[in-house]
Amino acid sequence: MSATASASSFRDQFPVLSRMAYLNAGTEGPMPQAAEDAVRARVHADLTEGRIGPAYFEALMELARRARASYAAVLGAEPGEVALTSSTTYGINTVLGGLAFARGDEILTSDQEHPGVLAPLRRLQLASGVHVRLVPFAELPGEVGSQTRMVVCSHVSWVGGEVMDVAALRATGVQVLLDGAQALGAIPLDVHELDVDFYAGSGQKWLCGPEGSGALYVRPDRLEDLEPPFPAYGTVADHEDPLHSPLAPDAGRLDDGFPSALRSTWALASMGVLAAAGWAWVHERAATGAELLAELLRSRGLEVAPRGRSTLVSWRAADAEAEVARLAGQGLIVRSIPASGLVRASVGAWTSEDEIHRLASAAGTGSVIR
Repeated sequence: MSATASASSFRDQFPVLSRMAYLNAGTEGPMPQAAEDAVRARVHADLTEGRIGPAYFEALMELARRARASYAAVLGAEPGEVALTSSTTYGINTVLGGLAFARGDEILTSDQEHPGVLAPLRRLQLASGVHVRLVPFAELPGEVGSQTRMVVCSHVSWVGGEVMDVAALRATGVQVLLDGAQALGAIPLDVHELDVDFYAGSGQKWLCGPEGSGALYVRPDRLEDLEPPFPAYGTVADHEDPLHSPLAPDAGRLDDGFPSALRSTWALASMGVLAAAGWAWVHERAATGAELLAELLRSRGLEVAPRGRSTLVSWRAADAEAEVARLAGQGLIVRSIPASGLVRASVGAWTSEDEIHRLASAAGTGSVIR
C-alpha cells in the first residue's frame, strides 16, 4: 500500500477529520472510531451485566494491567515502572508531593512552563520553603548550580515546540522531572535512554485518549524515595490489612485511585489505533508535517517561534485570540497561547498536506486558498 493510501486509511479512523482540520491535539487529540466502539461495548456490558462480583473486579484489574503495559510501551519503560494517572499535572504533583525537600533547596524550571508545572511548584514553594528559579528554556542545563536539587521542566515546550536538551540536563547530575504532555505519543520516546528520574505525561492529547488519563514513569531506583502523597487501594500490598501493610512493590503504588474501566477501555483502543499504524510512522509523519508548516509560514513572512523536531508550530499574531476564531470559521482548528501573542498549531499523523497548505495560506490573511 502506498504512503498516500496508508495516510488516507489512517485518517478515515477519525470521523471528526471529515468536518474540520483538527490541529489542536496539543490540547486534546481527535477520538478514533475504535475508541467509541470500545467504550459503547464496555458501557453496554456494565448496563446488562452489572458492576459487581469477582468477574467484574478481575476485568477492571486486567484492563488496568493492559493500559499500564500500553503506556509503558510508548514511554519505552517496563510496566512496573509506570503509574496510571489522571493527567500530567497529577504526575507532577505525585513526585513533588512525595519527595522530601528542605528549606532553601533550589528547583530550577523554565520560562515556558505550563500552569500544570508552575501551580504545583507554587504550592511546594509555600509549603516547604524551596526556592523556585525560572530561567530561559534553552539555557536551563547551563543554569544548574550547587544549590539546585531538581530540574522540573517540559520535554517539549507547549509554547512553540522547542525540545529540551535532556542529555545536557542529565550530565549535570541533578534530579530531573520532565513534563511530557507535548511529547508522549508525539515524538519518539525512550525514558531509559533519557535516563530521567521521573516523567509525567497525558493521555488525552497525542494518545487520543479520554480526559482524566495519563501516566507517570518512575525510575526504579527512585521509587523508594517517593512516599505516595495520594494513598489509595493500589498503594498497599495487603488489602486485608492496609493499615499495617507494606507498600505495593512497583510504581502501581502511585496510581490515582481505583482503576476506571471506561478510562482504560478508551485509552487502550486509541493507543491500539496508533500502534497499529506504527509508532515510527506516526512520529515521523507528524514531525515532517510540522516542519513543512513552519517553512510555509516563514516563507509568507510570519514570525515562527523557536521550535525543535516536534509536532507544534507557533507564530506571532497581532491578536492571537481573534486569529484563532477567524481560522476556526474556516474549519482550521488551532489555539492561542495566553500572554505570548502566539497562535499554535498541533500537527498530527492524521493531518493531511492539504490541510497544512490551507492553514499556511490562511494564516494572517482574510481568506483561505483551496
